[in-house]
Amino acid sequence: MRHHLRHRLPSPSRVLDTPGLRWLRPWLDHPALWGLQRRRVAMGFAVGLFSGLMPGPTQMLTAGVLALLLRVNLPVALLTTLYTNPFTYLPLYYLAYRYGCLLLGQDTGSTMSLSSLSQPGHWRVHEVLAWLEGLGWPLLVGVLALGLTLALAGYALVAVSWRCAVGRAWRKRKESRGADGTYPAE
Repeated sequence: MRHHLRHRLPSPSRVLDTPGLRWLRPWLDHPALWGLQRRRVAMGFAVGLFSGLMPGPTQMLTAGVLALLLRVNLPVALLTTLYTNPFTYLPLYYLAYRYGCLLLGQDTGSTMSLSSLSQPGHWRVHEVLAWLEGLGWPLLVGVLALGLTLALAGYALVAVSWRCAVGRAWRKRKESRGADGTYPAE
């Protein structure tokens, strides 16, 4: 797993030598932010899942700040926020709203419905903003709760997947050895 990630993620020196990011070197030049250990990567994935539900322009900023504070893998945290996009944002926020209503014990039928925005080609900015304003507390609670739920599930998924990959590599290595524990001569 580590080998797979090492070839896909940018190197710290490459990122830190980027002209626009040089001023961040004192904060970003910490080995923990670039480490490819199971817990750091899993926690970076969780941070990215949580941060991905934050309002649009704050997603990567939130992921970066949380990664710095928690000392988890920064590139994984930033890249994971990309699961939200224009196609997934509204369905995720609607799910978060329903989740918030469930947690707060509110009836979802008493507030605005998604059907008023069923024709995306006819949306106007003020209509979308009015719709979001009407959602209020259930949406806020739901976004935080869904973010935490996704983060916990994502952490568990990465940690278990990583552990399974390591176990598979150990079994494969053990099977390639002879009965006496040494590698066969070729």
